[in-house]
Amino acid sequence: MLALRLTRGARPAVQLRRLLVAAASAGTGFLLLCALGHALGRPGAPPDSLLRLVWCAAPLAATVYFAVAVARADPGAGPRPGLSALGLGPVRMMAVSATATALTCALGSVTALLVFLHLRGDLTGAPFDGSGTDFLAVGRPLPLPATLTLLTLVPGSASVAVAVALRPREPAGSPPRSGRTAYGRFGAYRATAVRETFGAYGRFGRHLEPAARGRRPSAARQRTPEEARAHLQAQTQTQTQTQQDRLSTGPSGQDPERTPGPDGTASGLRPAAAVPASGSGSGSGSGTAPSGLPWGIAVLAVGLAAGAYASRTGVGAVPGERPGALAGPVLAAVGLALAGPGLTHLCGRLLQSVRPGALRLLAGRLLMTEATRIGRPLGVVCAVLSGAYALGSLYYTGGRPAGPLALLGVLLVIGCTVATLLTAAVEARQAHAGTTAALLRLGAPSSTPRRAAALRAGALLALFGPLTVIVAHLSGLSPAP
Repeated sequence: MLALRLTRGARPAVQLRRLLVAAASAGTGFLLLCALGHALGRPGAPPDSLLRLVWCAAPLAATVYFAVAVARADPGAGPRPGLSALGLGPVRMMAVSATATALTCALGSVTALLVFLHLRGDLTGAPFDGSGTDFLAVGRPLPLPATLTLLTLVPGSASVAVAVALRPREPAGSPPRSGRTAYGRFGAYRATAVRETFGAYGRFGRHLEPAARGRRPSAARQRTPEEARAHLQAQTQTQTQTQQDRLSTGPSGQDPERTPGPDGTASGLRPAAAVPASGSGSGSGSGTAPSGLPWGIAVLAVGLAAGAYASRTGVGAVPGERPGALAGPVLAAVGLALAGPGLTHLCGRLLQSVRPGALRLLAGRLLMTEATRIGRPLGVVCAVLSGAYALGSLYYTGGRPAGPLALLGVLLVIGCTVATLLTAAVEARQAHAGTTAALLRLGAPSSTPRRAAALRAGALLALFGPLTVIVAHLSGLSPAP
């Protein structure tokens, strides 16, 4: 019920993204039902039906990827200041987001079932007539268990992926929870984490000063000036550490890493000594490049080498009979997706080179900071485009037309990946809203954020556009006759 209320009360932009997720889920569910109908209509050709079902994995993965991006960019998915007291902490909000995603995808699956039954004529009594409609299995009853299994595949996968992506996790550089705050006697703060033995506090009355007992200290008990100076320094250090512990823990004992921000989301603020200089919460700082660039280049090189070998030797001249011809394009696409964050970081570094101005510094710094958040979906989009071109050049050659289901699958995959990239851009804009407001308060022109965004987009297009075309052309080389 809470998930339904939050879904109904969301903003129009959030509702539009959820409708797109429902549409993608409907398209994927329709493809799965068509694979089932093909298996029912042609019981003597199980390999073809199995191949159709395997090809549905790409739209399914793209739909789940898009659903996770939409759930992550939802402003209502994060913890809020007053909800933790009501039992709606990070774990509960994660469950609410997973439930809302499951309901959205379930709506799309029901829509796909209604459209499939309408085309079969089960609802109107008049089946759809046309060429290439053997996947509808007109006149054959649909098995209920198989239908329900295929329809629940998209909502179940999307909800599990959202739960895994939004699960509460500790920051990478934070110490273990047991060592964050050291408590002394009776819950008082102390500077060291060394535990005291039983009775050490009151043993022999060593903690009592002679003056406190009403007696004058003897000559043997009087401190020298050096001892008094060392004792004063130790007390000053202890008081300073106590104040730092209280400031880092907060006035009510709340963890500063879970402190909600002014916009209702968890800002993840830490003490000043623990905040890295790289800034953003995108997963990779602006000072260190993502670690996937060497692996992406290696996998991309292996894929291009496999495609070149197949084009020279004629291996896989008929891709439908020899699936080994797909190794080159698939590996090239995977390598391009892995290298996306690293290439985005490199693009941001290149923007700041050769005596940059303020605009180039701002655009390049943001690109380096958001290399993981923007680079990963951008790499996936380039991989999908290059893979689609390569597979089209391998399969649909010599005037062979593409069927309606193949076009639907390609449109689903490309649409979901492009929508995921746009959603990541919106998420990055929301993450840097405070920086933009600070720049405007400092007197920067109102067009500076837009010019920086246009500069970032142009730099990414100049780097990834030719790279995608080159990889697609090299991966789609037709085998030699």
